[in-house]
Amino acid sequence: MSTLRASFLFLIGFLLGAGDPAPGVPLELARQRRETLRKPRLELSFRLPANPTESITGRAVVRVELAHSKQPLVLDFTPGAEGIKTLTVGGKVAPWRAVNGHVVVPASALQRGVNSVEIDFVAGNGPLNRQPDFLYTLLVPARAREVFPCFDQPDLKARYTLALDIPSDWQAVANGAEIQRTDKDGRLNLRFAETQPLPSYLFSFAAGKFQIATAERAGRTLRMFHRETDAEKFARNREAIFDLHASALTWLEAYTGIPYPYGKFDWVVIPSFQYGGMEHPGATLYKASSLMLEESATLAQKLSRASLIAHETAHMWFGDLVTMTWFDDVWMKEVFAGLMASKITNPTFPDMNHELRFLLGTYPSAYGVDRTPGTHPIRQPLSNLAEAGSLYGPIIYDKAPIAMRNLENLVGETAFRDGLRTYLKRHSHASASWPDLLKALRAHTRENVAAWSCAWVERSGRPTIQTKLEIRDGRIVRLDFRASDSAGKGRLWNQKLSITLGYPEGLEHFELPLAGPTATLKKAAGLPAPQFVLPNGKGLGYGLFVLDDASRAWLLGHLPEITDSLTRGAAWMALREELLEGSVPPGAFLDLLLSALPKESEELAAETLLGWLNQVYWRHLDAPARIAAIPRIELALRDGLLQSANLKGAYFRAFRDMAQSPEALTWLEGLWRKDITVPGLTLSEPDFNRLALELALREVPNWKAILEAELARIQSADEKARFTFILPAADADPAVRAAFFERLKNLENRRRESWVGEGLALLHHPLRASTSEAFLRPSLEMLEEIRRTGDIFFPQRWVGATLGGHSGPRAAQIVRDFLAQLPPSYPPRLRAT
Repeated sequence: MSTLRASFLFLIGFLLGAGDPAPGVPLELARQRRETLRKPRLELSFRLPANPTESITGRAVVRVELAHSKQPLVLDFTPGAEGIKTLTVGGKVAPWRAVNGHVVVPASALQRGVNSVEIDFVAGNGPLNRQPDFLYTLLVPARAREVFPCFDQPDLKARYTLALDIPSDWQAVANGAEIQRTDKDGRLNLRFAETQPLPSYLFSFAAGKFQIATAERAGRTLRMFHRETDAEKFARNREAIFDLHASALTWLEAYTGIPYPYGKFDWVVIPSFQYGGMEHPGATLYKASSLMLEESATLAQKLSRASLIAHETAHMWFGDLVTMTWFDDVWMKEVFAGLMASKITNPTFPDMNHELRFLLGTYPSAYGVDRTPGTHPIRQPLSNLAEAGSLYGPIIYDKAPIAMRNLENLVGETAFRDGLRTYLKRHSHASASWPDLLKALRAHTRENVAAWSCAWVERSGRPTIQTKLEIRDGRIVRLDFRASDSAGKGRLWNQKLSITLGYPEGLEHFELPLAGPTATLKKAAGLPAPQFVLPNGKGLGYGLFVLDDASRAWLLGHLPEITDSLTRGAAWMALREELLEGSVPPGAFLDLLLSALPKESEELAAETLLGWLNQVYWRHLDAPARIAAIPRIELALRDGLLQSANLKGAYFRAFRDMAQSPEALTWLEGLWRKDITVPGLTLSEPDFNRLALELALREVPNWKAILEAELARIQSADEKARFTFILPAADADPAVRAAFFERLKNLENRRRESWVGEGLALLHHPLRASTSEAFLRPSLEMLEEIRRTGDIFFPQRWVGATLGGHSGPRAAQIVRDFLAQLPPSYPPRLRAT
């Protein structure tokens, strides 16, 4: 249906009285508003009580220019009639209706041109994230409507002004700069400057008991709002955090050719924040633990912090300056922020193998979705913003970067950069779509980017690529790679493979285009028979790469002998995928991990292998196999902990998470009591917190006293509250654990989503799997409510924490039964989660 026709039908429906907008923000409503509304401005004010149980009241003045006055004005406001105290238009009381989470002002109350709608309201609490002495807004993807009346769609960018009435001992930060401050009767009245045009999901403020750190970098004033009580930790991290923001800003201005668009630059460090970061211009939010690193932080953790800061800063251009027209293109802002982050940070960490990091950091997660029936394209259709949160996940954050690297290689770095510059300048302070970007790129390349997009962006799943090696008289006769559609739909993925042949004297690398169902590496004919063939030896390709039998056997026995770290990582990836597909026995993979870890020279690879060891142990071995394997595992991890120079923390965490024997638990308890120390191993407060919980999960004789003592040790009020919340989930008493789960059925007890995820993971720990199976069905039945009331990542995290500790047939049957009994109307994306 054309946009014009859809808008016409929408208008006729209203005129006939049958066009009430559907719940959420339907695409039809968004299109109609986009075509008829101009230059929206919102003047917002809020009174924030110190007591988080008191209501927050507000006033919104919505000014908008109407192309005509023949149809109602539809604002989005989820609290509805109960949340509205008064509504006037142009200062006069006007009729209005609350319908399906919208406020409808009739055409009779409006005029062509500029209209001013004034609404006094009570704000919704959910996206305000209220704590005892601070709060912050988090409105992505379309939750602004839960707080205040607005046009909650990304392509109706508005200019915002904000006034806050807060307790006098609080601080506040918002998108705009503070321009006025009045202190009277124990209250602070703050006014903030009008913003550049912003989509509703990027409007933000935070207020509460924060400390403010300020620094000057390259002529800019940077401010960090935080609640860190550990002065030594703050001092250790402060300069690096300011430096990383400043260098990211400088690099992005040079790359894009566009100065930073939002004037002042502040950020807020939030304890237990839901995400790593959120890119509100002028008021970016971060999870405290992502920025305030421990003294024992590894190189990989420091790089992750730098990447996170660069990612959120890149969003100022990719997502904020130019915003996707609709959330079907939300992946665009994420993939370009990630790509810019790698360009910014990689050169500053020369000791890190960045190709290996990209391979191990993106492929496993992307494959984790693409191998399942829940796979989906990078770009997905979306009919209502109420479902936008379900678009997020590994396909956006991990597969899309793989695809975008492919595109940049196809068109070349210079043409790619110039296309992005054209796109950003053409759509500054406005919205654009993926086709708009393709149009900008076409002006700088002769490559068929539309055909590329069809294969990689519009299509779901991954190909299966099978190695066919024919050997005769010790020589390669033929080496073929046969592609097929894992979903059986006959689709093909045009891509370039990086073939590696392994020999005792070294490696031979070849590039091979794979445009059809079969590609033959003609250069291999006549070469000596290799020890192994890797179809993705340098990590360029994407798919399920099926090894030939001889290569699989050699790698299972000799993989650590591969000297090139990237090829070694690709070999690990291939074997792990075959483990998950059932071609490699878990015991064989476990044996290989234990033999390889002492020889692994790459810190990043070693950390990855330790994580995979944990997964194999808990998810792929049954209870008898775990009992048989644990002596070897504990010995290997203790040796690594004592002998490793740079990975003591990683080995400690792996040992802590897998330890089972009485001797190991006694040793861990000695560490927790600080009677035992390991030279070179520095344990932080979070390390001791987790160690106490792991000892409780294993029900050591004095587990309860350990938890009580650990709670008393904690100095930070925020951390003490978190630990208190999750403690019942680790309790040895099944009744206490059941009561914890029952409390999660109350929305108010799910407000701190990161705490909920931690508690669920404890509740469903593999050691408690037999008793926690009783919570599986109720957890799955709550999923639709979780999506409706939680933030964007919460449904996936809820499912992951619930199912992550289960690997038995009864748990699998519970999930299958739940899926089989779902009604046809159940949201498809939620079903796929």
